[in-house]
Amino acid sequence: MTRTELEPAGTPGTPRPDRDGLTVAESSAWRLLSKRQAAAGWVALGTFAGLPLLHLATGWGPSPLWWGQALVAFMTAVYVLVLVFRTAMVLGAMGSSIIAFDEEGPSRTPDEGLPVYTVLVPLHREAKVLPYLLDRLGSLDYPAELLQIMLLVEEDDDETRAALPELAEPFEVVLVPPSLPRTKPKACNIGLARTRGEFVVIFDAEDRPDPDQLRKAVHAFRGLPDRVVCVQAELQYWNPWTNWLTRCFAAEYATNFSLLLRGLDRYRLAIPLGGTSNHFRTDALRTLGGWDPYNVTEDADLGIRIARRGWDVRMMVSVTEEEANSRLGNWIRQRSRWIKGYIQTWLVHTRHPVRLWRQLGTRRTAAFHLTMGFSTLTTLVNPFFWALTLLYLCTGSRFVEALFPPASLYFGAATMVFGNFLMIYCMMAGCMERGLFPAVRAMLTVPLYWGLMSVAAYKALFQLARPSRRYFWELTEHGLVDHDAGVPVRA
Repeated sequence: MTRTELEPAGTPGTPRPDRDGLTVAESSAWRLLSKRQAAAGWVALGTFAGLPLLHLATGWGPSPLWWGQALVAFMTAVYVLVLVFRTAMVLGAMGSSIIAFDEEGPSRTPDEGLPVYTVLVPLHREAKVLPYLLDRLGSLDYPAELLQIMLLVEEDDDETRAALPELAEPFEVVLVPPSLPRTKPKACNIGLARTRGEFVVIFDAEDRPDPDQLRKAVHAFRGLPDRVVCVQAELQYWNPWTNWLTRCFAAEYATNFSLLLRGLDRYRLAIPLGGTSNHFRTDALRTLGGWDPYNVTEDADLGIRIARRGWDVRMMVSVTEEEANSRLGNWIRQRSRWIKGYIQTWLVHTRHPVRLWRQLGTRRTAAFHLTMGFSTLTTLVNPFFWALTLLYLCTGSRFVEALFPPASLYFGAATMVFGNFLMIYCMMAGCMERGLFPAVRAMLTVPLYWGLMSVAAYKALFQLARPSRRYFWELTEHGLVDHDAGVPVRA
C-alpha cells in the first residue's frame, strides 16, 4: 500500500475556455449567480414588488391580487408539467432497452483481455464502516494486477487514518490536503490525476457493489459507441425495513433508478448521475475536466455536462446496495445537500440559456428544466399550497377564493388530487419493480415524506444564501444500521 500527499487544484479563477466554450469560472458552482443572472433576478424582483406597489399608489397597472392569481396559475402549470413528465418517464421505463447481460457474457472475457480499472473511494470519518468496505472491495471479481483502488482520505481525518490497516496492492491511500472546498468532488479530482485505468468508477464508503460490476462495465463499454462515456449502475438500499423513513427512501430510490432514469435512458435525455457506481471512460472524464469541486451534487452536474458535450450516459443492469438513512436529522442533512446541489446545477447550466438550448436541443433542454429546476421549485412551493388547502378546509372558500378564480380553483384541485395519486402510483410501481412489496402500503403516507423534503429544501435555500455555507458538504453518517442484521445500531 502506498500513501501519497497531493496538493489540490486551484480555484476556478483562470479565464481559460472549457469544453462548452465557457470559462472555468462560468461553468463552476463556486459563484452562485453570474452577473447576468443577478441582474435578471433584480429586475424580476423589482417588477413583482414594484408594480403592485405602483398600483396601490397610483392605480396604474395590474393589482396585487392579479399578480397573486398569476403566480398561483403559473405554479399550477409547473406542477402539471412536472407531474406529466415524471409519469411519462416512469411509464416509458417499461419499454426501455437498458444494457443487460446474459449469465456468462462478462465472465467469458479472459483476464488478459481486461484493461486496467481504477476505483476511487472518497472517505471522511468512515472508520465505522471501513472494515466492511475493504472486505467488499477486496471481493471484486477483477484481476488484482489490473486493479487500482484509491482510498481518498482527508489528511486531518485522524479517525479514518487510524482505522486503516496495512493493505497490499491494489489498494493505495491518497491523503487529501484539508483545504477549501472540502468536498467529495475535490477529492475525486485529486484521485483522477493519479488514475492509471482505462476506466474509472466511484464507490462510496457504505457501498455493496455486485462483485462482477467492473467486468460488466467493461463488457458494456466494448459493445457501445465511443460517444457513450459513462454507464450508470442501479442503486438500491439493503436496509429498507429499518423504519418508515427507510421504507420511503428505498421506494424513492427504486422509482428513480429502476423507472425514472430508465425512462430518461430510453428517450436519450440527459441523465443526472447518481453519486456512486457511475463508470467512466477515463480519457473522456479528463476531457470534461473532472468534477466541479464546488458543486455538492457533482454527479448530477457531470451528467448534464456529458449531454452538453454531445456524449451519452447509459443505464446498465448491475446493482450497488447502500445504507438508507434511518435517522431524521441525518436524512435532512443529506437531502438538503442534494437539493442544494440540484439548485447549483440548474443555475450553472442556465447562465447561458441559448447556448444550453443549442447544445442540448429543445427536447433535452425541456427535460433538464423539468428534472433539475422545476421539480425543486415545486418542493419549495409545496408548503404554501398545503397551507392554502388547510385554510380552505378550516374556514371555507372566503379567504382563498380571491387567489383562485373558478378556472384556477377547479384545475388546481384536480391537479392536487390526481397529481398526488400519480406520484403515489409511481412510488408504488417502483416498489413493485424492486420487489419491495411490504413497502407498497407505506406509500399511502408518502405525502409526509414530501413534507420532510420541503424542510430540507428550505434548509438548502438558506445555505445557498450564506456564502460561507454555499458549498459546505454536510457529512452523511454511515454505519447507523447493523450490516448483518439490518437493524439500527444503538448509539
